Amino acid sequence: MSSGGGEPQEPQSPTGRRIRDFEFRNSLPRVRSASFSSAAPETVAKSSAASSTSRFGSDAQATVKIVKGEFGYVLEDVPHLTDYLPDLPTYPNPLQDNPAYSVVKQYFVDDDDTVPKKVVVQKDNPRGLHFRRGGPRQKVYFQTDDVHACIVTCGGLCPGLNTVIREIVCGLSHMYGVNKISGIEGGYRGFYARNTIHLTPKSVNDIHKRGGTILGTSRGGHDTCKIVDNIQDRGINQVYIIGGDGTQKGAAAIFEEIRRRGLKVAVAGIPKTIDNDIAVIDKSFGFDTAVEEAQRAINAAHVEAGSVHNGIGIVKLMGRYSGFIAMYATLASRDVLLKLLLIDTGPGGLYEYMEKRLKENGHMVIVVAEGAGQDLIEESMKAMNHQDASGNKLLLDVGLWLSQGIKNYFASSTKTEINLKYIDPTYMIRAIPSNASDNVYCTLLAHSAVHGAMAGYTGFTAGLVNGRHTYIPFERVTETRNKVVITDRMWARLLSSTNQPSFLSSKDVEEANTAEVQVKQTEEQPKKTEDEEKVTGNGSI
Repeated sequence: MSSGGGEPQEPQSPTGRRIRDFEFRNSLPRVRSASFSSAAPETVAKSSAASSTSRFGSDAQATVKIVKGEFGYVLEDVPHLTDYLPDLPTYPNPLQDNPAYSVVKQYFVDDDDTVPKKVVVQKDNPRGLHFRRGGPRQKVYFQTDDVHACIVTCGGLCPGLNTVIREIVCGLSHMYGVNKISGIEGGYRGFYARNTIHLTPKSVNDIHKRGGTILGTSRGGHDTCKIVDNIQDRGINQVYIIGGDGTQKGAAAIFEEIRRRGLKVAVAGIPKTIDNDIAVIDKSFGFDTAVEEAQRAINAAHVEAGSVHNGIGIVKLMGRYSGFIAMYATLASRDVLLKLLLIDTGPGGLYEYMEKRLKENGHMVIVVAEGAGQDLIEESMKAMNHQDASGNKLLLDVGLWLSQGIKNYFASSTKTEINLKYIDPTYMIRAIPSNASDNVYCTLLAHSAVHGAMAGYTGFTAGLVNGRHTYIPFERVTETRNKVVITDRMWARLLSSTNQPSFLSSKDVEEANTAEVQVKQTEEQPKKTEDEEKVTGNGSI
């Protein structure tokens, strides 16, 4: 089912309107002509020094492509193969002959379609940042028989990994007729240290019913040059990388090395983490499943605590410093006390409040995020600076520490006998298959990535922004991590639902507000181009 070749043509949309095609026609950087409104926007395409050298083995330079239009409109675009290979031919999209899509009206996405990062604005506000909308294009940059795709999973486990693998394979095969798809075993190091496996729709048919990843995974092992050497030697021209923010930083380094070598290889990322801490996107896949499973652990703690006199159940949930699993699982359970980010054990703090709740209710449940209280226990554990192979700080077990502190308080201060049960469902939560909601989400993410790679986009992460699938530059999803904001309305809803005090001092609130403002300013500002950095003194002339 190979598509026919030909010279690049001006595509037509299903409605007959001409698609305004972005093109780079010489070497980078170039100014790209485009029209997003009645007035031609100011367009900038530059290269700015951005990411990193240390863990990823090469000097990665993020290519920033900015399109500016009227009323403050700013498109932060993703790279395209024609940015550095300007004379690539295009081919008709095989989907136009696919019977499954023959009845779909306006299936192809117009190249002018973008998605705003911020959907709620005031009347005098600029339109703000936009991202390129994901989906199939009428023209593709790969012939079916020439595609050799590979898929790799990195980092920790997450519900939905196998679903994403399955849908990339089935999407490439069923929609585009691609037959050569390889699975890289064991994470990034699998590119040069282990064998690959051939993936077909038949071999992946039932994998979405299992937890984990059939490809295996690992942390670390990223050697950019070795990985790209392997990609080049094997003739791979589409790379699908599934992982969290550390993995996406590695994907950015791989893309930059590929671009430097001038290879026709599309690199697409699919963001993965049950922590839901990846910036820009609405949520990461596996999060809904994790919250659902975490709720079961909370319910078990509630049964244990409620079945004995002065019963206390403590549940420690994953999430590093983000805290979203703990917050949403608590909101779903309704009847627990959450001490998430700040653990105040002084006068009027957590322990005294627990004593009061036990007298009133006879039992209670506490949910704590794994990143809470680290500053309080670092002196006794002496491990705060330890890191795993991905560079993530190894967190101390706040659940065990808190359990012992509660026992000591009630034994010494109140002479009250308590029955405490500690539940840590960490690996149970991330090792299960994804639920129905995440399965659907994984399917759409995988298909979006496939459409983007076939259309020649590269150096992007596929993600949901305001309910629409988009292509986001790697540096946008790795520059910061989302965290629960203890001064916003969702946190207030949680406090109200669980009928607990905030335990926050005025200093805590001030620090939280300052951090929130800084994050918002970072996210809302478009990336500086090289010329702008020189003007502000951040670059050298």
